[in-house]
Amino acid sequence: MAVVAVFNQKGGVGKTTTCLNLGAALAREYKAPVGLDMDPQAHLSLACQIRENALGTGMAAFFRHKTPLSRLLRDTPSGWKIVPSSLELSKVDALYGGDAKAATLLRRGLAEDFVRSDTPILIDCCPMLGVLTLNALLACDRVLIPVSADYLSLEGVKRLEGALQVLERRLGKAYVRRIVVTRFDPRRRLSHDIYRMLRDRYGSVVCETRICENVALATSPMHGQDIFSYAARSGGAADYRSLADELWNSGFFQSVSVSQGDRHVG
Repeated sequence: MAVVAVFNQKGGVGKTTTCLNLGAALAREYKAPVGLDMDPQAHLSLACQIRENALGTGMAAFFRHKTPLSRLLRDTPSGWKIVPSSLELSKVDALYGGDAKAATLLRRGLAEDFVRSDTPILIDCCPMLGVLTLNALLACDRVLIPVSADYLSLEGVKRLEGALQVLERRLGKAYVRRIVVTRFDPRRRLSHDIYRMLRDRYGSVVCETRICENVALATSPMHGQDIFSYAARSGGAADYRSLADELWNSGFFQSVSVSQGDRHVG
């Protein structure tokens, strides 16, 4: 079981867009993953046409009532399953903020329900480093970092790398990282400069696939569809299909041992 946290502390970098369309691409071409919407804004859930208004459902039920994750799975139109989110999830930090053991709840929940499964787990993280994100980072063994092609996002990667290295030292574990550049505009020199700087600093950890600016990618969630259902011939669909191919063929979604070269991005 490969557990992948899709995470960046900076908003607006395409984190949920990446989780939505990468999950759909995997379901179409390889193996349908399980998605966990760990963001109280519930954008991934909404993009999958799921609204969790009732108490005692979704990720909030897992944290508040210890409901097994397998009982909270919902089908998506794209052919994969997710445990949806809701604003109720925002109370988790207040409920468990002083409990150190609370950060391991998700890891234990996944071990109970999916430890014998080879199904990839995709976690759409919230952008703030609180109880929810710590749960995701302690449960995962891989981190996919979407980075938009702008200078502030480049600086954000440095801070995120520092946070991951602190966690690695404290936990005695190593994360396999991949960085994917999003909102790439091939007409802008800045986009190419940002991509080159990332490759110079982090090498092959930066995906060759770049997600270009695409109107269909921004529009499809409004219709409750992934990019393949909404605009299968669009550039956005081609980019996320290519990203899924690159990550799958590199072993990123398989349960393989971590090689020394994969452990750090800096």
